[in-house]
Amino acid sequence: MEIILKQDVANLGYKDDIVKVKNGYANNYLLPKGMAIIATASNRKMHEETLRQRAFKEQKIRKDAETLQAALQGKVVRIVVKVGENGQLFGSINNMQVAEALMNQHNYDVDRKKIVVDGDKIKSVGTYTATVNIYRELKAELSVEVIAE
Repeated sequence: MEIILKQDVANLGYKDDIVKVKNGYANNYLLPKGMAIIATASNRKMHEETLRQRAFKEQKIRKDAETLQAALQGKVVRIVVKVGENGQLFGSINNMQVAEALMNQHNYDVDRKKIVVDGDKIKSVGTYTATVNIYRELKAELSVEVIAE
């Protein structure tokens, strides 16, 4: 079944992509959650018109995303936390703390859902890498330093 995605779906496609999926996945998950619509002839025409209207906006968004990517690439974010005797943290550090530190230290407001930390959570002192998914295939690598208080 061919569908038109109404929002980004991980491991499937981005908003406004026309993709082919199995009927069960479309009927039981994507369509009921409002993540996609069936790619009928009339829906395809509306989709094409929408894409034409968005083309100019897309260029501006892409340019802004490339600027943000250049600014974020290679930035170092330092997070100071309390640790135990052997360097283990009390709790863990996830994408939310990285987003907060990025805002406080470098004044870049990035949605926490777009930040992927190596291993999902940081549980000890050290240097880690985080990836910021800025826009479609545009990504920036951050260095996250976890320092003992």
